Amino acid sequence: MDSFQFLKTAVVFLLATVIAVPLTKRFRLGSVLGYMIAGMVIGPQLLGLISDTEGVASISEFGVVLMLFVIGLELSPQRLWVMRRSVFGTGLLQVLSAAMAIGAVGYFLFGLSGRSAAIVGGSLALSSTAFGLQILAERKEAGSAYGRQAFSILLFQDLAAIPLIAAVPLLATTSASHGVDIYSVLRTIGVIVAVVVGGRYLLRPVFRFVAKADSVEVSTATALLVVMGTALIMELAHVSATLGAFLAGVLLADSEYRHEMESHIEPFKGLLLGLFFISVGMSMDMSLLLVQPLLVAELVIGLLLLKGLLLWPLARLPGGLNRSDSLRLIMLLASGGEFAFVVLKQAAEKQLIDGGQRDALVLAITLSMALTPLLVVLAARLLNVKPKKPTREYDTIDTDTPRVIIAGFGRMGQIIGRVLRAQGIPFVALEHSVEQVDASRRFGSINLFFGDPTRPELLRAAQADKAEVFVLATDDPETSLRTARLVKRQYPHLKIIARARNRQHVFRLMDMGIDEPVRETFHSSLKMTRKTLEALGLSHELAVDRVERFRRYDEDVLKKQALVYDDETKLIQSTRDAMADLQQLFEADAEPGAERERQRDKDKPLSAED
Repeated sequence: MDSFQFLKTAVVFLLATVIAVPLTKRFRLGSVLGYMIAGMVIGPQLLGLISDTEGVASISEFGVVLMLFVIGLELSPQRLWVMRRSVFGTGLLQVLSAAMAIGAVGYFLFGLSGRSAAIVGGSLALSSTAFGLQILAERKEAGSAYGRQAFSILLFQDLAAIPLIAAVPLLATTSASHGVDIYSVLRTIGVIVAVVVGGRYLLRPVFRFVAKADSVEVSTATALLVVMGTALIMELAHVSATLGAFLAGVLLADSEYRHEMESHIEPFKGLLLGLFFISVGMSMDMSLLLVQPLLVAELVIGLLLLKGLLLWPLARLPGGLNRSDSLRLIMLLASGGEFAFVVLKQAAEKQLIDGGQRDALVLAITLSMALTPLLVVLAARLLNVKPKKPTREYDTIDTDTPRVIIAGFGRMGQIIGRVLRAQGIPFVALEHSVEQVDASRRFGSINLFFGDPTRPELLRAAQADKAEVFVLATDDPETSLRTARLVKRQYPHLKIIARARNRQHVFRLMDMGIDEPVRETFHSSLKMTRKTLEALGLSHELAVDRVERFRRYDEDVLKKQALVYDDETKLIQSTRDAMADLQQLFEADAEPGAERERQRDKDKPLSAED
């Protein structure tokens, strides 16, 4: 491809994206559908502006590789073990039941072979993570009961996509040789083990060495090198490159470089994923809608109904959802997903399915995904549920460069802002409540602006890239977590001071790598406890000692419970054990000689941790 052709292709892609994506997002249909529509329009079947669809597809598939790496980064093995009941319960049942049911339909009604039916069933059992999470975020329902259940199912589906992608070449080899190719199976297992073992002992020292260079460019290059290098090793061994990227992400999920890598990879992932969905739209055979409209309609309606019927009992029984939430879960997850495009493309290349079958399935999946936002809106209207949104435009931020950004200007944010202003420290405060902004502005001219701190463009306008500290003082836990995730990814240099509503909120903030979240009522409760003990006759020194011992002990328990907070049984047992240990600690204080021990502890110099 010469330079002129390359520039022409790039301009066409960008122009189609700029037009199509904002239109679909304006009608709350999601950016993924916009990318696909852009691909259909500029592809060979409509305007024909791009002819080299194969070249575009080969480049864009790296977007899926990067997406799998980022998903792996989010899946700490320890975290997965803690979430095992929610993820490996309903999620496992959904994938197995849907895969077997769809595979059976393909085998008995459409005449697919056993291997082909298994691949088609597994691929269509998966839903769209990109659509699902985007819709939940736009409607601010990620923290709802059905939103949490949907996230657990989508998380397991992302995990299930990995062995499914890896199984395609194995099934093709087995099909070609009319038996199990032991060499291929052993080679696949050997390469996976080598990547896991090598990554376990090599990746962290490499990142530690690169970190000493203190260069963003080198860190970005290293992150891309890890992804591309692992994918290349897998390709050389005739194993899925996406599997290698996922394994690399999992191996680095517990490392201290996780958030930094995620922030470096995210822009490339978003751009290439958009290109991937455009290439899917370009490769869609739209003529099938004219030639075989009944077949396409049967596939779309059959997929939605079959997955919906299977999701209903799973949502009601293992998921524990009520009827309205179960209906909303079905509308969100009944469609096909983006991983099916990858699996079906590989299956067609390995001749497990023919080209016509692949085109019909891709078209049916795309149409089902296009219907998902409409079905979600329809369900919300039937249930009289409306998405939350601000009633006025966000303020334009025009101020000097701040050293501190305060997200949330309620009780805690106002106190922080008053002290900073008294110290002459420049700051910008962001508040999502119109009433709170108007009330605060009546008491003086301060750098307070109306806006949602979870929006990237607002943080850019607030000059978050030049600030030093980000104070997370919002009182809504879900908004707090979304803001923290955004700041961690886009502005990893910022020191985050986070307010926490309760212990569960603390656990989730700590899980993001935020050190010592400030519990909003903890310290005031300790002060009230001290005053109560003094009112009951304890000396000031003894009351202070008892409260300080409790504070240290509770913070230690908090760190231990953060590892098991998703396991209710272990969390309850931990709380009971902590109460018994604390009682024993105070009983020991009453024994002879305890006063001398406490005095000796006071005389010791404080350590760095204290």
